[in-house]
Amino acid sequence: MKLFDVYPLFDIEIKEGKGCKVYDEKGDEYLDLYGGHAVISVGHSHPHYVQAIKNQAEKLVFYSNSVKNSLQVELAEKIGKISGYEDYSLFLINSGAEANENALKLASFHTGCKRVISFKKSFHGRTSAAVKITDNPKIVAPINDNIDVTFLALGDIEGVERELQKGDVCAVIIEGIQGIGGIKVPSDEFMQQLRQITEQYNVVLILDEIQSGYGRSGKFFAHQYTGIKPDVITSAKGIANGYPFGAVLISPKFTATYGMLGTTFGGNHLGCAAAIAVLDIIKEENLVENSAKVGEYLIEELKKFPQIKEVRGRGLMIGLEFEEPVKEIRTKLLFEQKVFTGVSGTNVIRLLPPLCLTKELADEFLTRFKKVLES
Repeated sequence: MKLFDVYPLFDIEIKEGKGCKVYDEKGDEYLDLYGGHAVISVGHSHPHYVQAIKNQAEKLVFYSNSVKNSLQVELAEKIGKISGYEDYSLFLINSGAEANENALKLASFHTGCKRVISFKKSFHGRTSAAVKITDNPKIVAPINDNIDVTFLALGDIEGVERELQKGDVCAVIIEGIQGIGGIKVPSDEFMQQLRQITEQYNVVLILDEIQSGYGRSGKFFAHQYTGIKPDVITSAKGIANGYPFGAVLISPKFTATYGMLGTTFGGNHLGCAAAIAVLDIIKEENLVENSAKVGEYLIEELKKFPQIKEVRGRGLMIGLEFEEPVKEIRTKLLFEQKVFTGVSGTNVIRLLPPLCLTKELADEFLTRFKKVLES
């Protein structure tokens, strides 16, 4: 059997990782400024993380959600405390797309409506409703096409209100910072206005913090720069540092009923152990603060490069827009300077390193980046 060929691959196999560095099958070292799509939050193979998984695997990997699981309770308490959402409830799943699917389902149950407001250049997943509310028709199959969604320009508050006045919208969903869309940061004013009008029209506000959350922006959640509290927050990627895991944080305004939501593998024992370890490391090593500090430094230094059209982002979620396509720059970074980066569209390089990136490693990246841009 062959693999279903849906991923364009670099001719590199990563065999090992430590901190902000990874190593290929030849033993060559790479600086990881991408974290496997913002998944690696606390660094590759962190000793505490590895030990926590090992300890739990030796006891129990999985049992179903038909019995109590004290690890889920511990995780909920820790997420609530570190995020400031102690009065919210937690539902655990396996991925970001799954988190968004359940958030949308909650919103529809709550309002009795089914239309969704999403934003241009958004990305919310590749499954069922999540893919339909993602602004990329190329990945929407006919079977997904029955979800009722309206796409508006990011920042178009008048457009949002016009749609909400029609009375058939269950949710407005927005990323804390648009990731695949090119690291676009919605203005604080727009987010505050969005919160006000969704409350006014009794529409659920969903904050997709799958890529921008868990300390990446320099706050635990990116929307916390704005002072708002959404009704539902979705999280994944960095939540378990590479173990497939996701979460939905749910406002007290929602009432749970048996069978409303459900999952086989979500909140399994091994995943909870991984997610708890991540929170312990984030707290112990002050990684949210580090993300803010090193990210600010990196952004300011990158703004000095005349070749870059615009530097965008917050914390360690950074977009570098160029006038020209970035394929050659990214290829040279990878194969000549041994640096992993990401991309958005044709003209934007994305930087999403582990949150433990130091100023010294940031400087190392800047030196290598400069060599590529001046070559």
